[in-house]
Amino acid sequence: MAPLEWVGRALARFLGKPRQSEWHFGTSSFELLAKTLRKGDVVLVEGSSRFSTAIKYLTQSSWSHAALFIGEVPEAGGPAGFLLLEADVEHGVRVVPLDTYAGQHTRICRAVGLCQEEIDRLVAHAMARIGQRYDVRNIVDLMRFLLPTPPLPGRWRRRMLALGSGDPTRAICSSLIAEAFQSVRYPILPRVERSARGSRAARHARREILHIRNSRLFTPRDFDISPYFRIIKPLIEQRFDPHRLRWARPEDGTTIHSDHRRG
Repeated sequence: MAPLEWVGRALARFLGKPRQSEWHFGTSSFELLAKTLRKGDVVLVEGSSRFSTAIKYLTQSSWSHAALFIGEVPEAGGPAGFLLLEADVEHGVRVVPLDTYAGQHTRICRAVGLCQEEIDRLVAHAMARIGQRYDVRNIVDLMRFLLPTPPLPGRWRRRMLALGSGDPTRAICSSLIAEAFQSVRYPILPRVERSARGSRAARHARREILHIRNSRLFTPRDFDISPYFRIIKPLIEQRFDPHRLRWARPEDGTTIHSDHRRG
């Protein structure tokens, strides 16, 4: 292994290691997630690594990672069961079991209006990239994440993700999933007319959206704010009934009990 590659992989492992001080609890149990997810759903994760801290800061969002739910696909080269496809800086494009993110704060984003054939096609488009590895020899592209919260103006933060031209940039953003949806001509961010006028903030937002579309620099946050994806709440999807909750009496001083499990 070349020296630069060895240093790059060591740096990627360091940046990707979870930080216990920033661990986040899950709001949905693994069982609820498994019951609710459908093939083609985008699963957002609030991570706790140095990578995650940087992405959340630069995008001003709770979400630092995105994965595509592909269902049960034993022949995909990964373990059988509920599977996610993701792009990872250290390991490249891979398939991981859903319980990889058990107990972590997640959100389900579901595309609306796609038929099963289109969902199968976009999943196949993403799966065709399984095994692709990322060149971590461009350590300059990785070193910018050693300072997870750089003192940058808001209008420059997302562009910080595009520094350099190495593969780590593509690995830590959601371009893999965005390209899969684009392969079936499904939108993620709304189209913005160049003739639109408005306040300075509105013009900045328009430029940002155009920049994202032109460079495919998508982040997990974009699936959350997209007007074309429905946010799915697992507990509500499983016929949540507020009348079944058991509340503690004020004089008891005990915690609230519920018939519904939380992750």
